[in-house]
Amino acid sequence: MNARTQYQIGAAELDVVLAMVRSGTLAAAGERLGVDASTVFRALQRIERGLGLALFERSRSGYLANELAQALAEQAEQVEAALEAARSAAQQRPDRVAGTVRITTTDTILHGLVAPALKPLRAAHPLLDYELHAGNELASLTRRDADIAVRATRRPPQHLVGRHVGPIRVALYAAKKSAIKRVDDLDPATPWIAPDDALPDHPSVVWRKRRFPKVQPAYRVSSIMTVMELVALGLGVGVLPLFLAAQRSDLRQLGEVLDECQTELWLLTHPESRHLRRVATVYGHLAETLSLD
Repeated sequence: MNARTQYQIGAAELDVVLAMVRSGTLAAAGERLGVDASTVFRALQRIERGLGLALFERSRSGYLANELAQALAEQAEQVEAALEAARSAAQQRPDRVAGTVRITTTDTILHGLVAPALKPLRAAHPLLDYELHAGNELASLTRRDADIAVRATRRPPQHLVGRHVGPIRVALYAAKKSAIKRVDDLDPATPWIAPDDALPDHPSVVWRKRRFPKVQPAYRVSSIMTVMELVALGLGVGVLPLFLAAQRSDLRQLGEVLDECQTELWLLTHPESRHLRRVATVYGHLAETLSLD
């Protein structure tokens, strides 16, 4: 009991716990910390022995953090943010913004909105670097896997700081050279392109299954960008965001905007990250320049 009460967890131990909570495996935690998996394993053993309590539930799939580990990770994130802010303040000149900003979004929003918006920012702040994560899964801002998220959602997480960019409107499209000119031209033989497997709850998937319940997509793809490219090639019809399709001259809109498929675009960050100069600079720029019109 005396050993447990005398044990004092330090910054190095918090780093180990945070890496394990974020990654869930010894190997991935080691990559984050720059050490091998056996070193992480021994460090974790020392921490749990010193605390006299387990922090993770071991399984074949990895290490599942318990409530204590999650609580320690939250404290570690605060330490991490404070150190990052201190280093930034110490290293940067007052007139320069520098560092790496991690942005998570989907490939559709990245190519259609975020990347074009970042181009002028690069000229204004050449010392800024960007890590751009494009995927359907939302990288965790709470775990600091990303600094900024640009996401389509009707209900953004309450623990994040958010700015509503605007509504994402969609419509059904075909290739410009296609014989299909309007929705009435569709028949049971018309091939469809859809992201069923990757995005089973996507509004366009839900709408198609309700409006055309007998349709079986000829092509199931992993992203809306791929839907657009296949539609443009004339391989079938598909539902696309107006902001993305409007940039293409090889697509034709079939019918009116699908109001029931509308979702909202949000620019999000974590309350502890928004005050960092590099994050605030990029967040403010995106808030001013992102437009769905």
